[in-house]
Amino acid sequence: MTSKTHSKRLILVAVVAVSASTAISVFIWRKIKGLERSLNSALQKCAAERQGRIRAQQALREALAQPHSENVEHTSYPMASIGVVHSCFSTRNGTPRQPLIVPLARACLVFDASRVPPASLEGLGEYSHCWIIYVFHLNTDLEKLWKHPSKSKFKAKVRVPRLKGERMGVFATRSPHRPCPIGLTVAKVEAVQGNMVLLSGVDLVDGTPILDVKPYLPYCDSIHRATVPEWVKVDNILAIASISFSEGFFSTLVDCWDIIENKSLYASPDEFQSLIKEVLSWDIRSVSQRNRPHESLIKMGNGNALGNTSDLDDDQDEEQVPIPSECIIYHLILEGVDVSYRIDFNDNVIVEKAKISSEFSSSNRNRCNYLMWREQLN
Repeated sequence: MTSKTHSKRLILVAVVAVSASTAISVFIWRKIKGLERSLNSALQKCAAERQGRIRAQQALREALAQPHSENVEHTSYPMASIGVVHSCFSTRNGTPRQPLIVPLARACLVFDASRVPPASLEGLGEYSHCWIIYVFHLNTDLEKLWKHPSKSKFKAKVRVPRLKGERMGVFATRSPHRPCPIGLTVAKVEAVQGNMVLLSGVDLVDGTPILDVKPYLPYCDSIHRATVPEWVKVDNILAIASISFSEGFFSTLVDCWDIIENKSLYASPDEFQSLIKEVLSWDIRSVSQRNRPHESLIKMGNGNALGNTSDLDDDQDEEQVPIPSECIIYHLILEGVDVSYRIDFNDNVIVEKAKISSEFSSSNRNRCNYLMWREQLN
C-alpha cells in the first residue's frame, strides 16, 4: 500500500470520526434543549398552579369575610372534630365552670384515627398540661347558629354567677352561649397511649367534640401581672359552707359500684366519693336556683311528689305549696350515677344517696379504655 493511499484512508477515518462526533453532539444538544423545554414548561405550570392557588385562597378569604354571602360553602371554615372526650360528667349540670378546680375530674380524650394518626401525639406526654379547644355541643340555643343574624336574637349580655345573676357582656365572660360556641380549657396530661390522652382537672362534659389540642407553655401562656375585674375575684359567692354524707349514702354508692366498676375511671367507691365531695365543694346550682327564696313556692299537681325543681314550668293551674329550700332535692350525675343532695339555709350540703341514672347504659358509657387509668393509679 502506497503512502498516498494510506493518507487517504486516514483522512477518511478522520472525517467519519468527526461526522460521528458531530452527530452525537447534535443529538446531545437536541436532548438538552428538549429537557430544557420540558423543565421550563414544568416550571411555568408550577408557577401557574401556584398563582392559581394564591388567587383561590384570596378569593376564599374574601368570601369568608362576607358573612352575608348566599353561598354557605364559602362562608364557613371546613372544621370538623378530631376527637371526643369521655369524662366523668354525664350531664352539663355539675360540670365545673372552670378547669382544674376539681383535680379528681378525669377524662379520656380519644382521637379519630382516620383524621389523627397516633404519631401526631408524640411528645405531648412530656408536657404537664395542654390547652383544649372544643365545641359547646349541648347548648340549648345551637339552632340560632343557622339563622340569619337579624333573626338569631344573639344575646350581647349574659347572667354571671359571681355577680349574683347580673348581666355582663358575653366577651367579658366564659359563658358557653356565644356567637361561635367554641370553648377553651386547660387540663393536666396524665398519660398518652396510642390515640388516647388521659386528662385530669377537666371541666368537659362527656361526649364533647374536640377541635384542637395544644401544649401549655408557661413562659408565654402565664402572663406576669395580668389583671382581672374585681367581680372575678369574688369566690365566696360560690362557696359551700360544708359537705356531709348521710348515714346510708355509702351503702347506696357501693350498690352502684357493682354496676359501674368495670367502666369507671376511678379505682374504688371511696375515691368516687372523694370526687363527689370535690364537685359539690362549689355551688353548682344555676343562678335562678340560688336566687330562689328560701321559702319557695313549689308546684304540686295531680298528686305528683316533689322532685328536682330545676325543671318546673310556670303552669298556673298547678297548686303552689311553700316549702323550705333545704327540702329541695338536687341531682348530680357522675359516670351514670345519680347523686341526690340538699342545701340548707346556711349553705351546708347534705348528700343523701346514690342510684344508677335512668339514662345510664353500661354498653356505651365511658367508651375509653378504663384500664389505662387503672395502670396510672397503680
